[in-house]
Amino acid sequence: MSELITAELVDLDLSAATKDAAARSLAERMVAAHRVTDLDGFLADVAAREAQMPTGLDGGIGIPHCRSEHVNAPTLAFGRSGAGIDFGAADGPADLIFLIAAPAGADDDHLTILSGLARRLMDPEFTAALRAGTDPRAVAALIRGEEPPEEPEQARVETGNQEQERAGTGAEAAGATGAAGSVPFRIVAVTSCPTGIAHTYMAAESLAAAGRAEGVEVTVETQGSAGFKKLDPAVVAAADAVIWAHDVEVREKARFRGKPLVDVGVKAGINRPAELIAEARRKAERGEIAAAAGSDKASGSGDDDGDRSRDGNGSGAEHAHFGVRLRTYLMSGVSYMVPFVAAGGLLIALSFAIGGYETASAKSVADHFVWGEADSWAALLNQIGSAAFGFLVPVLAGYIAYGMADRPALVPGFVGGAIALTVNAGFLGGLVAGLLAGAVVMAVQRVPVHATLRGIMPVLVIPLVASAAVGFLMFIVVGKPIASLQNALTDWLNGLSGSNAVILGVVLGLMMCFDMGGPLNKVAYAFAVGGLADPTPGGLKVMAAVMAAGMVPPLAMALATTVRRGLFTKTERENGRAAWVLGASFITEGAIPFAAADPLRVIPSVMAGGAVTGALSMAFGATLRAPHGGVFVVPLIGEPFLYLLAIAAGTLVATALVVLLKGARRMAPEAAGDAGADGARVTVAA
Repeated sequence: MSELITAELVDLDLSAATKDAAARSLAERMVAAHRVTDLDGFLADVAAREAQMPTGLDGGIGIPHCRSEHVNAPTLAFGRSGAGIDFGAADGPADLIFLIAAPAGADDDHLTILSGLARRLMDPEFTAALRAGTDPRAVAALIRGEEPPEEPEQARVETGNQEQERAGTGAEAAGATGAAGSVPFRIVAVTSCPTGIAHTYMAAESLAAAGRAEGVEVTVETQGSAGFKKLDPAVVAAADAVIWAHDVEVREKARFRGKPLVDVGVKAGINRPAELIAEARRKAERGEIAAAAGSDKASGSGDDDGDRSRDGNGSGAEHAHFGVRLRTYLMSGVSYMVPFVAAGGLLIALSFAIGGYETASAKSVADHFVWGEADSWAALLNQIGSAAFGFLVPVLAGYIAYGMADRPALVPGFVGGAIALTVNAGFLGGLVAGLLAGAVVMAVQRVPVHATLRGIMPVLVIPLVASAAVGFLMFIVVGKPIASLQNALTDWLNGLSGSNAVILGVVLGLMMCFDMGGPLNKVAYAFAVGGLADPTPGGLKVMAAVMAAGMVPPLAMALATTVRRGLFTKTERENGRAAWVLGASFITEGAIPFAAADPLRVIPSVMAGGAVTGALSMAFGATLRAPHGGVFVVPLIGEPFLYLLAIAAGTLVATALVVLLKGARRMAPEAAGDAGADGARVTVAA
């Protein structure tokens, strides 16, 4: 096994001025050491990870890191900056920068070492020694753990699975010392981050250390790359509270149901563990019982420590992040709805291609089906697709509720969505029903209950009470007003013409291309799909504009890598070839690798192209009955030639802009000093 870090990978006088320049400088050392095979490809992966969440930590530490296919051996490069470099930490710039590179399939032994380093960064004596070091060889040895630390090495470098035993044992000792003869307060915690290399283990170490200081027994389950071993069920059962410090979904959440829960981002576990422990104790004292809830967490909330608490304790932090949580809830519903949209919509579109639009009024194939007639097969496809479409609103509502309050909210969510269809509240009704169901379930979960009743709460009491409450609200209170609003929106879409339609096309095009598969993209797509459930001329125009604009980013990047190959790396040129197919298939995410590597040039360019395409599609009056398919459903598009012209125009605009901006960067002078040269060479990633 090669050494993780050597003297050649240490720079004690890192002169870079930005985090991108620092990453490039350290990565160049990895290339020289034959640890990284493609500098630009690796830096693109580092930038993509950095875009998920800043990697700066309190205490002057920056830890950019990623898994990459361009890394052939787990490697660590270290740089020490005199001026400090901004990595997004709340307390200011970082002077200790660790660039961690792991292969896509890194072995557990190397990842164990990386996780051990992450925990050691929580030790002030270790970081002080790094700041005082003058010999690269000695610093590399210190990072490898070859110099005897103050505490036994076994407590410093260990696997993620051993973390549970160490954290629990240390806390027990502290508890015994702090309160002789009494049982200490017990907390079980889960830590995880997108890469599973650094933040996961730093948060675990920070929580365990804070627990020892407070006399609290903290047992940590690290769901990271170096292993995942479930907490002992007996330990979970005996715990008084739960802390989740995570930026990816906690695995097997149901284990923690029925206990006070503090749910935050992983950086909160690193930066303020004592506050989290205190909050857990307060919740336990108040008897707050939270479901093991929470669906897909939105990364990069913009908060310094990634705090995304969903426990509803009314804290200021919770209110500050309401928009982030609301977006997460809605995205959960849309994500589960999309497969129904794709399957049902394409089946309906195919039925129209075979039998024409009159297929929609055919008799039920259960009563009349002739094997040899194309019209019968068209009717069959149409009715299957219509059945799939019938689930759109209930699935949307059910999984919005699920995103808010986990499995107990599914039943009231689905019931509310079905009622939304009954009262003709449509897509908007489904949104409201899902939010109401989640809110009602969360309210019921706050009611203190005896331990003997907790087992039946999620399977009987909560679904029963919440379904009745949501049904009452949807039938009696909000259903009809939402139905009126839905009808008004439909009438507005049908009446769009001229400049109003063009403006709507511009807005939808910008939304589709801004985050390429992210929340804004999904909102625009969901808005368009909502019009297909009960198709009108205006709704069909919106669907056409949305799909056309969504095809522009990958097509533009594919064209740009073809006409100006020299502006792109080898990896980007390979991605460009794949982007032709992805763009033609309406898979906007095909442009994400380019946007992650150079967002300030790529994203504005494709947004401009998407706006042009959306505006032209609406101006041409193009319509679309299929929710997906790209160029493969062109026969189902109204005004197909003008529609393709709109896509081509937007693609050319986006291509011209990205080539112009990248070319201007390439021509910028690189001789304005070392720092300026570094900045000119670096791809901006923020």
